[in-house]
Amino acid sequence: MKKKLNEYLKKESSINSNCGVFGIYNNPEAAILTYYGLHSLQHRGQEAAGIVTSEFLESENRHRFNIHKDHGLVSNVFRDEKILTDALRGTAAIGHTRYSTTGASDKRTNIQPFKVIFKGGNLALSHNGNLTNTRELRNHLQDEGTLFQTSTDSELLLHLIARSKKESIEEKILEAVSFIKGAYSICILTDDKLFAIRDPYGVRPFCMGKLGESFVFASETCALDIINADYVRDVMPGEMITIDKDVIKSGEPKSVYFEKVERYRHCIFEFIYFSRPDSIVFEEKVDKVRRRIGKNLALESPPPKKEDDRKRVVVINVPDSSNTATLGYFSEAAKHNSDIKNEIGLIRSHYVGRTFIQPGQDKREMKVRTKFNIVKGVLSDRKVVMIDDSIVRGTTSKLLVDLLKKASPKEIHLKITSPPIISPCYYGMDFPSKQELIAARKDKNLEEIKEWLGVDSIAYLSEEKLLESATNTRPETGFCTACFSGNYPIQIEGIDEIPKNGFDD
Repeated sequence: MKKKLNEYLKKESSINSNCGVFGIYNNPEAAILTYYGLHSLQHRGQEAAGIVTSEFLESENRHRFNIHKDHGLVSNVFRDEKILTDALRGTAAIGHTRYSTTGASDKRTNIQPFKVIFKGGNLALSHNGNLTNTRELRNHLQDEGTLFQTSTDSELLLHLIARSKKESIEEKILEAVSFIKGAYSICILTDDKLFAIRDPYGVRPFCMGKLGESFVFASETCALDIINADYVRDVMPGEMITIDKDVIKSGEPKSVYFEKVERYRHCIFEFIYFSRPDSIVFEEKVDKVRRRIGKNLALESPPPKKEDDRKRVVVINVPDSSNTATLGYFSEAAKHNSDIKNEIGLIRSHYVGRTFIQPGQDKREMKVRTKFNIVKGVLSDRKVVMIDDSIVRGTTSKLLVDLLKKASPKEIHLKITSPPIISPCYYGMDFPSKQELIAARKDKNLEEIKEWLGVDSIAYLSEEKLLESATNTRPETGFCTACFSGNYPIQIEGIDEIPKNGFDD
């Protein structure tokens, strides 16, 4: 029985993802604007992309949903501009860019947005996050005869809405949301309405903007910037916002709170790594938070002193995720140590394609060498302080260290802008099993981690200083730090039985 359960759970939870969501209402160029919005959210998902539009056919007095989605980057999926101008007609649209790593990532049916037709009309959905009661809901719906087309948890919400006996679509959605648990930022498009919904803990970022008389929703504000939309506010945790023709006339969105909690649990890793530095997430500028993270790391773990007869110590970043934190680290460290320089020691290629492996070559090593190269003159015979955002398995960090050693530095000191990652994420981040995490495997023993990576020293930012960096004036604001602490704020079904590799989108 347990073996069958584990096989089922492995199948159901084979994709661990973080995605980008976009929605716009009341704009004749809805599809084009959604394309650009998804383009700016490309960092949140490179596996696949899709757009659904709602088009009103006056001659037939009905709405038609148009859809285009496929595997690949946004620019590849929509490489033919006629897809946006001719096929995806309509004044409202939702889009999705998807990131997945294993399992059903190659199935086109799992690409969002999802589109269905039910007795209430057309319905489409885009979802970022993970539901944590997937098995319970799927079993219940299957027992009642529901047929599933995908292996993602997002499809569950569509079935819950379609099966609801409530009268209005708003009531149907609210009833469906009452059954789900976990992390979710969701855009739902119906024939004549757009809904934006965020889970009560506000795990994933979600914002609302305006472009003229159009309302826009996106995972990050950088998606508003690219289309010149103004950031209005966040979709609040536990809130459902409705946009329709009446809202366009009044200018005020309809809002209802379906659940409130004492403390939010925003994903702290959005600040460390995932969000773009030019975005505002959780009502804070990511750039400023990352600079504070770097400064606090410098206070906790300053760079080494140079020796009297040697060159100055160099501080380098691992591009691109640690760029901003490195600036914060250097600016603070330089106040107390004039013998350091901030240099570019690693060059990153942004055009990494398929890596062909020859016999005897390590695939991960070749991928790192294809993605990064060293500036030998900057590193040679220097004490090098390398700033990185996190260490997960440790394999890539080890290969980066080996790469630096080819420049013959005197010492390598690794500084990490997050605490040690010891637990997998069930709320939408791509962290592997606990057994694969180097900090968990080494029981957070820094000496053992240092020896395994081959560096002269290693330091992580403390959880206390990390949280101090993400200041917010709202008294209800809190953060999820489960990947560092193992304390999960949202209930997860069968946590002792579930393979530690997350859920679907």
